[in-house]
This record gives sequence, structure tokens and C-alpha cells, in this order.
Amino acid sequence: MRKDLDKIVVFPIIISKDEESTDYPYLVNIPDLDGMTEGKDIADAIEMAQDYIGTYSLESELPKSNTVIPKTGKDEIATLVTVNISEYKRKNDNRVIKKTITIPNYLNELGKEKGINFSEVMSNALKKELSIQ
Repeated sequence: MRKDLDKIVVFPIIISKDEESTDYPYLVNIPDLDGMTEGKDIADAIEMAQDYIGTYSLESELPKSNTVIPKTGKDEIATLVTVNISEYKRKNDNRVIKKTITIPNYLNELGKEKGINFSEVMSNALKKELSIQ
């Protein structure tokens, strides 16, 4: 798929620091999704917000992009994050779909005799062809 046709969304986030937490001290509020996540540092917090938004898109319809940076309290950072939803779905949408393929009958018969899982073989072949692990 062409990147210029990808769906890209923008949402504001608010980052605050929890001084009592040592593992993930940066709390991230994603107001448009009524969501929260956390990070090890500012960069990780932003990545976690992007992942939250991407994951949300797999399960629910995202609201319209919002580029309004919200007001923040003391010691809070507000910024915008972008997420390429099309790319996120290509990399993370593991739903199984049914595809119809055409193969010669002799391969079908030999495969059935050997107990071949045709879906698994096709998935592995596509991953190899697309250079995906």
C-alpha cells in the first residue's frame, strides 16, 4: 500500500511524572480516548501513547484527529502524537481471514495424504515472500 494513502491520526497527550514510581514514572493521559498508559522516560511514554492509540484502532473506531493541545497543570507536558494507523494495522492485525486459492488437484490430494495444513503453508510462504518473520 502507498504511504501517501495511509490513514494518519493526530491526538494530544499529557505526560506527568510520578515521583514515587521507579520502573515507569511517566504517566500518559490520552484524553480523546479516555486512556492512560505509562513509560520509562519521555520518549518511551510517547511511544507507549502511540501504541495505545494503534491498539485502540484495532478494537474500536477512533474519534476524529484532534490537534488542540490541552491546558496542563504544573509539572505536566502536553504534546501531539501521530500514528500511521494503516501501517500499525499491517504490522499488528492478526485476525484470521478466509481466502480462496486455486492449486492443482494432485497437490491438494498429496497434501491431504500427508496431513498438510494448507493455511499454515500459505501463511509461511507469504511471510517468506514478503520478508516478514
